[in-house]
Amino acid sequence: MPAPVVRLRSLTKRYGEFTALDRVDLDVQAGEILALLGPNGAGKTTLISIVAGIVRATSGDATVLGRDVVADYRFTRRAIGLVPQEINFDPFFTVEETLRIQAGYFGVRLPDERLEEILEALDLGEKRHANTRSLSGGMKRRLLIGKALVHEPRILFLDEPTAGVDVKLRQGLWAYVRRLQGRGTTIVLTTHYIEEAEELADRVAVIDKGRILLVEEKRRLLERQAGKTLRVTLTAPLAELPERLGVLGARLEAGGGALAVEVPPGGSFGPMLEAVAAAGLPIGDVETRRATLEQVFVSVLGDGDRGGGA
Repeated sequence: MPAPVVRLRSLTKRYGEFTALDRVDLDVQAGEILALLGPNGAGKTTLISIVAGIVRATSGDATVLGRDVVADYRFTRRAIGLVPQEINFDPFFTVEETLRIQAGYFGVRLPDERLEEILEALDLGEKRHANTRSLSGGMKRRLLIGKALVHEPRILFLDEPTAGVDVKLRQGLWAYVRRLQGRGTTIVLTTHYIEEAEELADRVAVIDKGRILLVEEKRRLLERQAGKTLRVTLTAPLAELPERLGVLGARLEAGGGALAVEVPPGGSFGPMLEAVAAAGLPIGDVETRRATLEQVFVSVLGDGDRGGGA
């Protein structure tokens, strides 16, 4: 396997008695989208800040493209684009001026075609000459993303990039993130919108209380941990559940107008369907649902609280 573009080993950060990161090991592979998920205060932003050169680790190692983030900080910082949670640009410049100034920090002259691409992708074209202090919250968030892209980084950290952004624009940003990945950009995404991670991520890392609980390919994680639900809608309600269906774990819903059952990962609906047919129930509709990444995320955090993580 090729060397990871970001490699963390025993990465630890303490603030006095508080441990924000606790011996974190993590590899980010070239060209992937890795979703870093965790509750507030889990250590996500601290981890990103160390890799981006904003915060110094207490101990451990962090490398970007094989270079140490402290010893070779000029190289590693140039390789990274960072979209922080906080709004952090000067309110006295226009949108275009802000992007050109940001490019200058990296010693890059922003070509007009690249500027146009960023403005179009982030739906800021009509605001290019507007003062940034006049922008709405969602527009300011988009401008942060534009700032992170001006120097065409090989690795992009998106720390809650769509917070405060409406649904339509969020979907447009998702499409642009996929375009960036298609060009070879490696992306690390933190988000509280779990559906965002489910839509975009190739792999998922879950962090809580400064410790990595798991790192796994999203598809395999869902297959391994996510069970399925069978829901049968009836044309006539049942007063009580047939005994065999109860043994299989079924339950009545909608005032007896439907019944549902969950099966664990790898389980089959066969016995349930056979029992429904044998009972001669009046079936109106049958649907199956697979558990979402959000449900898996909550389950993983629960296991971590019980000591099953890390």
